Amino acid sequence: MHRRTRRTLFILAAVLLLLAVAILLRSKAPPEAARLLPESEGILYVDFKPIHAFFHKDLKPPQRVPEYQQFVDATGIDWERDLDEAAIALHRMPDARGPNGPVAYSMVLVGKLTGARLNAWLEAHAAGRETYAGHTIYSILSEGRTVRVAQIGYDMIAVSNTPSAEQIHSIIDRHRTAALPFAGSTLLSEHYHEVPLLSLAWGVGQIGLPFSESGAISVLGLSLPLQADSTIVASVRWAGSFRLRVEEIAPTDESAATQAAALATLVTMARGFTAPLASNPTNNGLKELLKTAEVTQKRNRVVATATLSPALLTALSAGENSPSQGETGAGQDASK
Repeated sequence: MHRRTRRTLFILAAVLLLLAVAILLRSKAPPEAARLLPESEGILYVDFKPIHAFFHKDLKPPQRVPEYQQFVDATGIDWERDLDEAAIALHRMPDARGPNGPVAYSMVLVGKLTGARLNAWLEAHAAGRETYAGHTIYSILSEGRTVRVAQIGYDMIAVSNTPSAEQIHSIIDRHRTAALPFAGSTLLSEHYHEVPLLSLAWGVGQIGLPFSESGAISVLGLSLPLQADSTIVASVRWAGSFRLRVEEIAPTDESAATQAAALATLVTMARGFTAPLASNPTNNGLKELLKTAEVTQKRNRVVATATLSPALLTALSAGENSPSQGETGAGQDASK
């Protein structure tokens, strides 16, 4: 073989190898939206693209409140249709009874969301503006808080309702190094590798903060035997059905055993409470979730798993998307 031909083949093989390594690293890296989040106590992430594809034919258009319809008309953005990804950082506030409440949020939203019309809406509704690293940050007043919003890419919006601008500045700074596959916050680097592959939605860290009441986590009126500051790795993935997995990292093996027993007892009690409930999409979904729920413990880890069938999840979504529910649709403006 001619020397030049061998050299060309060698270079081509090296390039292909580097490309394969880059693709492998990217496949194991956290989503870019999550990598942009600032330091926080908890992280939540949802990939709406497969959810849109799965439910697109089954959902009826919701009825919108007038304020939200005005936002859609002005910006051309419909969150239910145009939002592809959402990454949310949870920040514990030092004073739960203070003006900022117990938890503040910083978000990176991805989808068909940006553009001149949104910029014009922000200009019209902003109480203040700041230019940082070439980006305009708009301050919107909402429910006693200042919500900061910035368009940081052709398909990305950064939002934060923390007391200071530090967090949204951090998102903009991280956006400059977003090409690095394993960049991100300390929490992400410590726990993302524990998130199951191909999860549609996941959370790591103190993700119980939004559900905490007096330090305990309460879901659907039930007080769980977990503390709000527990380190949790939760995920939902598709494997023929939707598999829910929640793992708590307890401080000791003994406390994990105690909490596993308490959680298993709570699941058994909940099955009894829901058994006589009338048949409807919500009750049926809850019954199925509890029927498939399992609690296990290994060393200092407590793992709860459950399964929800696509048919029931579709029925649940259709029921919750009825006109009576649509009138209280999520979000009335870009700041919520």
